Amino acid sequence: MTEANMNNSKVRKIEEVLVAQSASDGDGVRLKRVFGGGNLARFDPFLMLDEFGSNDPGDYIGGFPSHPHRGFETVTYMLEGHMEHRDHMGNVGQLMAGDVQWMKAGAGVIHSEMPKQEEGRMRGFQLWVNLPAREKMTPASYTELAAASIPRYEIDGIHVKAIAGELRVNDHAVTGAISGLATEPGYLDITVNPADQLSKELSKEFSVGVPEGHTALIYVYEGELRIGTDAYQIKAGSLARLSLTGDLVIQAGAKTRLLIITGKPIGEPIVQRGPFVMNTAEEIHQAIRDYTEGKLVAA
Repeated sequence: MTEANMNNSKVRKIEEVLVAQSASDGDGVRLKRVFGGGNLARFDPFLMLDEFGSNDPGDYIGGFPSHPHRGFETVTYMLEGHMEHRDHMGNVGQLMAGDVQWMKAGAGVIHSEMPKQEEGRMRGFQLWVNLPAREKMTPASYTELAAASIPRYEIDGIHVKAIAGELRVNDHAVTGAISGLATEPGYLDITVNPADQLSKELSKEFSVGVPEGHTALIYVYEGELRIGTDAYQIKAGSLARLSLTGDLVIQAGAKTRLLIITGKPIGEPIVQRGPFVMNTAEEIHQAIRDYTEGKLVAA
């Protein structure tokens, strides 16, 4: 840990740990639901995180046929494989290994996300990010990020892929490809560098500076790590939600891979019905009516 971090007495504490649960979505796509549903206020501004990954085409070949969204953003991050995105506006996007699509559904999108491979490994994540009331009915928009365009950093044996936000890793500024959003999301994919030839012990320690008051989530998808001054162990397939004050302090071994997801809470009511996330039940009912009557999206 750097001297600055050693002098910082505020270290975020774990509020809860969740183990990803097996689930199915779309046309039978098998995945792990890390969180989603229930009391979503504690994850504000985030709504859901799914991990998908399989070598068996039967687990993913059905994909996610045409379906609607309103009121939030989806962030699809591909680790491996090839997915094609199509929407009602005629947009077509190809998501390859390492690519990211940040989609603002806003007032309405009807889209599909379908695999463009019949064999091999498909792997990645989808994160749902809520929108404040003032943006829920704004036009849909996209940001497509090719893998090569996403900033990468090598910091003290830690490889950082910075998808979004402005955070600090061991006191080094890390700026992601996405910024300027109302919820100020941070999204880092971190790998403890195997080139360091670390032992299997959880010995690599680093810190991540997060803005005060922002939600902070750590999801381990390979290996294991320890969090905080009490070194609480988190294994692959588990997510930790941290307190709102202080830095993240993490100890991890070589080849451990994790996502750090942070954001500014919106602090508004959250009402969700499937693919619609609004502030009131009436707004949800209106979204359902708009969809069934063919009025969800602009002509």
